[in-house]
Amino acid sequence: MGRVRVALGLASATVAVVLCVVLVDQYVLRAEWWQVRHTVTGEPVTPQREVGPPPGPLAVSWERTTRMRHGAVGGYDGVAYQVAQGQVVTASGHGLEVRDARTGGDRWSYRRSGWTLLGWTSTRSRIVAYFERNGDRSDRVLVAFDALSGGLLWRREGESPAAVSRTTLRWPAGSDIVLTTDGGHRTLFGVSAVTGNRMWRRALPRGCRLFEGGAHPSDGREDLAAFGMDCREGGRRDGRRRSRLLAVDPAKGTVRWDERLGSKESPEVAMLDGVTLVSDGTALRAFGEDGDQFGVWKGDGVCGDLMCPGVLTTGRLVVVYHPEGADGARMEAVDVPSGRVEWSRDVPPYAALAQAGGHVFALRPRLSEGLLPAGVDIVEPGDGRTTTAPAPFSMDPDLPGARPWLAAAGGMLYAAVPQAAPRPDGAARLLALRGGPTGTGPAELGGVPVAAWPDACSLLTETDLVAARMDGYKAVPSRASAGPVRLPRPVSCTYEPRGERGERGERRSGEDDGEESPKPGQPSVLKSSARPAGPAVRGLTVSVRWVAETGEAASRMLDALQATQAQARRRRDIGGDEAYEIGPTAGMIALRVGRYVVVVEANRPPGAAARIARSVAYRLHHPA
Repeated sequence: MGRVRVALGLASATVAVVLCVVLVDQYVLRAEWWQVRHTVTGEPVTPQREVGPPPGPLAVSWERTTRMRHGAVGGYDGVAYQVAQGQVVTASGHGLEVRDARTGGDRWSYRRSGWTLLGWTSTRSRIVAYFERNGDRSDRVLVAFDALSGGLLWRREGESPAAVSRTTLRWPAGSDIVLTTDGGHRTLFGVSAVTGNRMWRRALPRGCRLFEGGAHPSDGREDLAAFGMDCREGGRRDGRRRSRLLAVDPAKGTVRWDERLGSKESPEVAMLDGVTLVSDGTALRAFGEDGDQFGVWKGDGVCGDLMCPGVLTTGRLVVVYHPEGADGARMEAVDVPSGRVEWSRDVPPYAALAQAGGHVFALRPRLSEGLLPAGVDIVEPGDGRTTTAPAPFSMDPDLPGARPWLAAAGGMLYAAVPQAAPRPDGAARLLALRGGPTGTGPAELGGVPVAAWPDACSLLTETDLVAARMDGYKAVPSRASAGPVRLPRPVSCTYEPRGERGERGERRSGEDDGEESPKPGQPSVLKSSARPAGPAVRGLTVSVRWVAETGEAASRMLDALQATQAQARRRRDIGGDEAYEIGPTAGMIALRVGRYVVVVEANRPPGAAARIARSVAYRLHHPA
């Protein structure tokens, strides 16, 4: 009898422990009350008109920075944005943040501690986010919200979104239906964005499955969703692999059209209003509403590593691509659906496009080679005429994380660019831009008169160069243009040993004949016999990267420059208003004096760039 009591006691203890573990897991470890940080709003928001800023200079209305989050799933660590219904949605691994599009003020947000957001989508007035528990990819949940208030609509565990993009974290939804898939990626489900219930099921064609990952393997709009499929022809295991594009009606799950593509790689898919763009590594193709192909641009590098930027406006598809065998980029306007090219011209390598109010806005990484700001072109879709303005920020489109992005609404332009700061993981910077003061100078220079730009070759005097042991050196100037505006004075000055250029048979860009004649305070060739001690400076270049309307605007530009650098250290011993040492060595100094931003580069000896930068700062503070 005693043994029975002991056995019953052990059994009871075991049951109690198991029950305790289950309860702890269910009501503590998985409990929403401690995992979730969720804010909502009752404040109304006014939708914005579909119009961008007028041509001319731009100013920052507000900006926000979102830090990168490197989660357990490689590749899904970007930051993505959407402007809709008077709000800006920011989606990152941290969760969702929704702000007022006009002011940047907080509206609502949602985060889950110990979880990472790996996807999101929106349809009509609903937003749905997909989270996975860190360290356990089998623990997943979809969470749906009212887009305006942030109020929770439903949660559904175990559901997987269909074909999440690694660059935008988006997956398709439309007509209040969210598209999901099974574990084998061979079936599509339509889930109600209102209730979370499954509304329909669609098996993919035999031998086909959704691409599990890709830069942008799918996309959608309210009335159509398109997916890249990895298919084996004939359904055989040993059959030839080939990608296909499947377009479905999100409301019913019916197949609208199905097209074969030209490679076996995951395609890049972009949906416009009535047009589907697909790039598969062999060509860029444009399909109409019914799946008819009306445009094709062939070449394995036609879109580079990312999707070709494209917008649809006034019945024209405006797209930017890289012609096969050419070095640059080209913009074309194609009539839909005839496929007739209405105009075509060479353009900079635009990082992003947006359209609003019958205008196309194009983000260029550089206003001009050698100048610091990015640029914004406003393109007339009818004939391709373009006006250019500097963007009040600098950018490096090759930085990882946020893909450059552009949107226009409410008389404003929204731009997101990647940055290296805060280090080491970096961040995405979102800027809301409005029309700025016109100034007295050209819009291409932000309203600053060309006469305000100093001569880069006058920023060092003979005394400065002799002190650097640069006797016998020659100043080689370079000039720059911003759109049709050509700056009359050199923006960059490189100092070379006399005869070096002649030996190489080179002529620097922008150099004019007769440039070697002496200038006041700065001869082109120095012949002083008074040699200071120490090694001569080598590889010296002084560049005026920007002249802003105000010191505050110049400070913002310098901050944007250092934020795009993997290594940047503040220097307080240069003598300017602000200065940064950039790069792994001390060979590059970026400084601001008033409204001037100047970069000094010197290969050797160590510390030479800082010494020269002090001289430049002094000359700008005390102009002759």
